[in-house]
Amino acid sequence: MKAWIEAMRLRTLPVSTAGVFASWAIAADSPVFRWIPAVICLLFAVGAQIASNFANEYYDYRDGLDRPGRSGPRRGVTEGDISPKAMKAATYALLAVTSALGLLLIMWGGWWLIAVGAVILLGALAYSAGPWPLSRHCLGEVMVIIFFGIVPVNFTCWLVSGLWSVESLLVSVAIGLMGANVLIVNNYRDADDDAAVGKHTLATRFGRKAMHRLYLANAVVASSLTLLASCQFIFAAAIYLTVAYFIWRRMKLPENPEQAYLAALNPLLGMTACSMLIYAITLFL
Repeated sequence: MKAWIEAMRLRTLPVSTAGVFASWAIAADSPVFRWIPAVICLLFAVGAQIASNFANEYYDYRDGLDRPGRSGPRRGVTEGDISPKAMKAATYALLAVTSALGLLLIMWGGWWLIAVGAVILLGALAYSAGPWPLSRHCLGEVMVIIFFGIVPVNFTCWLVSGLWSVESLLVSVAIGLMGANVLIVNNYRDADDDAAVGKHTLATRFGRKAMHRLYLANAVVASSLTLLASCQFIFAAAIYLTVAYFIWRRMKLPENPEQAYLAALNPLLGMTACSMLIYAITLFL
């Protein structure tokens, strides 16, 4: 059971929940707030992220991109704790359950949501699977911005309130940039391992120094977009930027870092994800 919990990557789940909570905060003052689709959207988002995490573990193992003893969190399939067959089955079973949840949203959004849900679930697979896995071609951060920021915030806001707004659009991009920072920490840590197996990420392409700068730039832009969305969100923007700056200061690595330095980044990955959740919650204030 412990191996499966590790495979879910619980410390990163705020990446999916933050977008939904942010949409709730934006829709809170609308004339109508539908709690049932709001909860379904939350469950759908979490299910899609866990399925994506399972797929990432299975397909990276299948394609030889994970090695035992890597600097990041323990990979159950690579270390032999979970069989590849079981992980593949769990991935597609969870995608099926998540799809069933998504179909319930048709009652509030119409049949065209089937196409939206299909794109989301295909994106969860395309991140690691398929003939051209996006996470291995420097597009991981772009995928996070779209599927953990723009899509969940705007569609959830519309499903629960019936409204589209510039406010939700700006916040959705902000959430997406925050989510991209979680992936930046992950790839910043794994740059050496990824380069050794031919996995192309922004960190392997441009180097750790550029990723360190991009982390802070994303945080500044995300906070600025939040203020543009509404001056009432100033507290959320200030809290997030303060925490992001603290993490940014701690994540800088020396040249040719030893394993201990890389392992020290694992808590910062969780802190970056949790900062998104804190941000989303403070949007209610």
